[in-house]
Amino acid sequence: MSPNNRLSVQKKQRRHYSGKKKRHTQKAQVIADLDSAKIMATDFGRGSQHDFQLFKDSQTPLGEHISALGDAGYQGLAHLHANSQTPAKKSKLQPLTTEQKRANRRLSRKRILIENIIRKLKIFRILCERYRNRRKRFGLRFNLIAAIYNLELEHVS
Repeated sequence: MSPNNRLSVQKKQRRHYSGKKKRHTQKAQVIADLDSAKIMATDFGRGSQHDFQLFKDSQTPLGEHISALGDAGYQGLAHLHANSQTPAKKSKLQPLTTEQKRANRRLSRKRILIENIIRKLKIFRILCERYRNRRKRFGLRFNLIAAIYNLELEHVS
C-alpha cells in the first residue's frame, strides 16, 4: 500500500470514529409508531455524526399531527417540529425543578417503547456487536432486520 493511499484510508476511517465510544462506529436512527410498535423509517450515518444532525440531514417528513419524542440528543427539535418533546436538561447553575423531573419521567415512560424496539433489533448479533462487513451495506442489513421485526409483529398479533 502506498503512503498516499494509506492517508486516504485513514481519512475515511476518521469520519466514522466516534469520540464518545472511542471506536469506529455506524449510527442508525429509527422512527417507529408507538401504537403498533412497527418501524416506520430508518436512517444511517457515520458514528461521529450527532443524532440531531442525522435527523436534520435525513429530512424525514413529519406531519403536524405526529408527536415526535426524542432523547436528550435531540434538543432543539421543537424548532423544527412543533409537536415534539425532549427531556429538560439541567445546567451547572440551575438544577431541574420537581415539575421538570416529573415531565422527564412522563416522557421516558412513553419513550421506553422505542428503547424496547431497539433492544429487539439488537437480538440480531450483527447489530449489537462489532460490525465487520462493508459499511455501504450496513443500511441494507439494518433495513432487512427491521423488516423481519415488522413481520414478526404481524405474525404474533
